[in-house]
Amino acid sequence: MKPSSATLFDGVLARGEVATAVGDDAWLTAMLQVEATLAQVQAFSGLIPQADADAIAGCARPEHFDAADLGVRAAASGNPVVPLVERLRALAGPAGPSVHLGATSQDILDTAGMLVAAQALRPLLGDLAACADQAARLAREHRDTRMIGRALLRQAGPTTFGLKAAGWLTGLDAARRRLEQVRRERLAVQFGGAAGTLAPFGDDGPDVVESLATLLGLAEPVLPWHTERTRVAELAGALGGAAGTVAKIARDLTLMAQDEVDEASGAAPGGSSATPHERTPVAAVCALGSAASAPGLVASLLAAMAHEHERAAGAWHAEWRPLRELLVCTGSAASWLRVALERLLVHPDVMRANLARATAASGAADESADAAGVLVDRALQAHAKSP
Repeated sequence: MKPSSATLFDGVLARGEVATAVGDDAWLTAMLQVEATLAQVQAFSGLIPQADADAIAGCARPEHFDAADLGVRAAASGNPVVPLVERLRALAGPAGPSVHLGATSQDILDTAGMLVAAQALRPLLGDLAACADQAARLAREHRDTRMIGRALLRQAGPTTFGLKAAGWLTGLDAARRRLEQVRRERLAVQFGGAAGTLAPFGDDGPDVVESLATLLGLAEPVLPWHTERTRVAELAGALGGAAGTVAKIARDLTLMAQDEVDEASGAAPGGSSATPHERTPVAAVCALGSAASAPGLVASLLAAMAHEHERAAGAWHAEWRPLRELLVCTGSAASWLRVALERLLVHPDVMRANLARATAASGAADESADAAGVLVDRALQAHAKSP
């Protein structure tokens, strides 16, 4: 399913389910979910009537809102939550005063962002897991397939393709574990009110936060984190690491597919209007193109961490686009790599021929591959234990 705002380049740079999971409709749905859940929690705590919470839940439906219109109206207040709350209060009628009680705009948008990220990580983690399984298959099938190793882009000692694939596997498993840890432990609800004190709720404040986190399926923070942005930074770092892992593998695949090397290729012709008959590694190329944006986006999110005092003037706003784009480009890269590995054609005969020429030219003996098999077995055993 393509995002509703698909553009000319999305087929290449926004492949897979992550782009849809972080689209405007997803953000709108998440913001409304936070508002409705907040009302339910406050009703449970006796802070608002249950009838008001039910009325708010009935009105907090995406079909009652226009995301594009909210975006236009956001210019007046500096964020889209203000016009969303105005619309929700109008729809709720007599229950309107109970909408958004004790919350600030950043509470709603940050928590929605955590929900959107959690949703987007599901297909991303699925693609990374599928890539790891494919790398494990290649490592297993080619445990003893000898090839020339390469260091500094020059021929080095012999190795095996199984060990190369095992290296891909361990990187993918590490990236997946880190993202899963961030998803489980660091995507937290945000609720603190205007100055992060939870003052409107008195002693009930922490209970409201705990219930809100439980119902939304997010972690419970020790304190409101309006200007403590390590959660966003850790998510950015984990995404950047995953994108870099994907890019390394995709780079190997493109180098192995060179005419002068020809040790692997794509499964079908295509990728060039000039030479449509060639088996260009399109999926690996697109994975590289998608992943290339990640480092700059990670840097933008880290640069935005300097939030002033209790609420930031601009730094918070500077996170919105880079976070969404980082999820999209990393998700697209992982989706493309999955295709590349699933459709990869390996040429063991060419690997052996290249190795024979290299060892003949250097006079070195081809005696390496036996030790490589032990390392492949270790990587496969570790992968089998990965959650």
